[in-house]
Amino acid sequence: MNIELSKHLKLLLNLEELALFIGSVILFGFVTSYSWWTFALLFFLPDISFAAYLINTNIGSWIYNFFHHKGLMIVLVLAGYFAEIGWLIAIGIVFLSHAAFDRIFGYGLKFPDDFKHTHLGRIGG
Repeated sequence: MNIELSKHLKLLLNLEELALFIGSVILFGFVTSYSWWTFALLFFLPDISFAAYLINTNIGSWIYNFFHHKGLMIVLVLAGYFAEIGWLIAIGIVFLSHAAFDRIFGYGLKFPDDFKHTHLGRIGG
């Protein structure tokens, strides 16, 4: 692939993730009645999934990917909305913002061979 094209696509993906991050932060403020300290408290909670790597990389990658999958977060938001469960909406929105934030910095979904091997390429490489 052309290096210039690759840089252009990476920029577009980062801008897309930035828009999703900003949008989800705004959505949290407008849709939930929770305070911003709740947002801050929940924001890094998905990173506890790193601990699963202590078991092995296969299980670690599966659990990490589960807690960083944006589709799951959308399901949580929708389930919370239709079931009228405010805390579920809040968790879905915050976790969605977390996943977008991670993608901005190159932390994509993990392959089972190595934590640094992501769908966005190698972390730090």
